[in-house]
Amino acid sequence: MNKEIKIKLTALDQSPIRSGSSATEALQETVQLAQACENAGYNRYWLAEHHASSSYAGTAPEILVTRIAAATQHIRVGSGGVMLSHYSPLKVAETFSLLETLYPGRIDLGIGRAPGSDQLTAMALAYGSEIGVEYFPTRIADMLSLLGTSEPPTELFKRIKISPKPENPPEVWLLGSSDQSAHYASYFGLAFTFAHFIAPQGGEQVVKAYYNNFKPSEFNPSPKGSVSVFVNCAETEKEARQLAKSRDLVLLRRAKGERGTYPSVEEADAYDYTEQDMQVIEHNRSQSIYGNPQQCKKILTKMAQSFGVEELVILTICHDPLARVRSYELLAEAFNLA
Repeated sequence: MNKEIKIKLTALDQSPIRSGSSATEALQETVQLAQACENAGYNRYWLAEHHASSSYAGTAPEILVTRIAAATQHIRVGSGGVMLSHYSPLKVAETFSLLETLYPGRIDLGIGRAPGSDQLTAMALAYGSEIGVEYFPTRIADMLSLLGTSEPPTELFKRIKISPKPENPPEVWLLGSSDQSAHYASYFGLAFTFAHFIAPQGGEQVVKAYYNNFKPSEFNPSPKGSVSVFVNCAETEKEARQLAKSRDLVLLRRAKGERGTYPSVEEADAYDYTEQDMQVIEHNRSQSIYGNPQQCKKILTKMAQSFGVEELVILTICHDPLARVRSYELLAEAFNLA
């Protein structure tokens, strides 16, 4: 009989702002959720990056990483992720080396190339830099050389030595939802997490290509993959489906180019849906998983096997912060994390 693989769970937090709430409360809820996830046995806690958004409060994951690491004891804490296309590789390398020095063996540096903002905000973040997304792989190479021991492709950077430089660098992950991201991760020998909650189709082939093309590096001797999934778990399927109504409305509004705070179930029930709206909602449901603990465990276990990974990154958003905490706890119990 084949031994069941022990699946690790990571929590991904976008620090959502609920309707009727505020960014201050959203960040307080982030700290409380991180502590609950540590107690429940989660392996990592990652903080997302979004800018100029009325939906999310997490503009600076490196600051939230510091806050969460200080509020917890042993769980790994990281960015999910820093949008490297906006920033200096030196600044990112220095920041996360400092974090790793403060919290040895606990820091993850997740990087991505999505803007995490509108085009104007992305330009403001770069503040006049003419280095476009086409230089993203060069940014990665420069950053890794500063974190590790390789030669940077940018000639001037060869004279730069970052300080403090911890005994071991932070664990570096590349986050993505495309084969291009997987290619970068495999080429540079980085860990890779695929964003199923963004791209629900074709991810298995992307992750397989990552494993097949992986080149060992000083950061990873072998490939390490995970999959990011949106999950609402509740005591019963009926309760989970109720929670799902908020997510349905969020994705519908996003398809219409609308942004805003995370709606309540009551707001979702009161929304005037057209027949076309219901078709959009039905189409979007493949991006999310809902159910009771055993239903969610069954689906997630099958997904981990299909992707060939042993770690799943769980993104859960509910209007009720207690329901969000409980969703993470129920999954932890179902997977026997503690």
